[in-house]
Amino acid sequence: MNDTGGKVKTFVLDTNVLLHSSASVECFKDNDVVIPMAVIEELDKFKKNSDELGRNARRVIRYLDRLREEFPGCAGDPEKGLPLYSISKETSGRLFVISAGAVDEQTVNEADKAFDNDLLLDSPDNRILRVACYLRNLGRKVVFISKDINLRLKADALGLTVMDFERQKVKNFDRYTGFQESSVDSVLIDEAYSKKELAGEKFPEMLDNEFICLASGTDEKKSVILRKRSGGVLAMLPHRVEKVWNLAPRNKEQRMALDLLLDPEVKLVTLLGGAGTGKTLLALAAALHQTLHENIYEKILVSRPIIPLGNDIGFLPGSKESKLASWMQPIFDNLEFLLGGEEERKPKSSSRYSVEGLMNSHKLDLEALTYIRGRSIPRQFIIIDEAQNLTPHEVKTIISRCGSDSKMVLTGDPAQIDNPYLDASGNGLSYTVDRLKGECVFGHVTLRKSERSELAALASKKL
Repeated sequence: MNDTGGKVKTFVLDTNVLLHSSASVECFKDNDVVIPMAVIEELDKFKKNSDELGRNARRVIRYLDRLREEFPGCAGDPEKGLPLYSISKETSGRLFVISAGAVDEQTVNEADKAFDNDLLLDSPDNRILRVACYLRNLGRKVVFISKDINLRLKADALGLTVMDFERQKVKNFDRYTGFQESSVDSVLIDEAYSKKELAGEKFPEMLDNEFICLASGTDEKKSVILRKRSGGVLAMLPHRVEKVWNLAPRNKEQRMALDLLLDPEVKLVTLLGGAGTGKTLLALAAALHQTLHENIYEKILVSRPIIPLGNDIGFLPGSKESKLASWMQPIFDNLEFLLGGEEERKPKSSSRYSVEGLMNSHKLDLEALTYIRGRSIPRQFIIIDEAQNLTPHEVKTIISRCGSDSKMVLTGDPAQIDNPYLDASGNGLSYTVDRLKGECVFGHVTLRKSERSELAALASKKL
């Protein structure tokens, strides 16, 4: 791999990049991609996993095996490499597999002597860095790509150009909240109340299913909320919203969220917000109302990623339901609150509905996301809680399970991510909002005010 002296860059990929996206080798167009041998060894450890990491590891290994069969002897050839156009026609670069053991010691300069002391080569991460430094010292324009912050710090200390894997990351992910706010003349608000709608041409920049909160510049008490329908008309939301399964919205964001949740034409709803803003509670209330009262859906399916906040408690005994009970306890808490009584909060035994009764009658199913692949789910109200812990590919897989006449709701808080390789702009929930905004079957609202309790609101704001 001689110095090209041109614009071609050499991207050295860390293992976590390939585990995050098996298509990452196709993302560098006419540049060269290097996979160190240590990465192949680490992929081998993941290939037997039944989760998304295992599937990505197997997919990458199959990519490499197909290229190896098509171009034998080229993977480790420093002049040839494996042409990537056979995988993707949009990619004209080459793929190399290089071992740290094959690195020529003469190419390791003074700056790399840290390997002899602090960066011992018994670590896979250090062997990956060794390959990147070797290529840099050959005169290549090396960029080291990793989702591991600590490894990026080490690479930067060695003088390497480092980057996170930016594909599927959302720029300005918090810009789209699902609604706008505007101060207007009172005449326009009076027109909205008299006609129950406004012409879409008055606010041409609005997207389908986006809301706008109009407030009078002269009268603080005069305001109206409208939603842009697929036909372009701005339809007014009811000034007073009736209780939905014993739950009344407490702020304008919750009113907008309920409007989307109760509209069968909106097939996918995303709700973002901090702790206590009512994301899951609103989704469950709408699901119970439309399943048990209106019979729009046959059952409710609730799922959430099984990622613990702190140390894991290990394997749990019993049936699938008993194993899931610990992970689904936040869902049970919300359901017991909603099923407590219809006129006032009574003991759950006095209600004609109970969580156990709904599960026994198969009106409520709790499912692990592990088992959702390959399913087709018709006529169900599907709630995916804590969706910020899912990758963009996992969210795509889940949404594509939605069958005819089903509705799906994704809830989460991008500020509370437990997946070590995701962040606020690179998780599946933020990615979904960014890619689907403006689609006629999609709606989104960012909930801003905590309504759980005064203490919860204080913790969200101050801690």
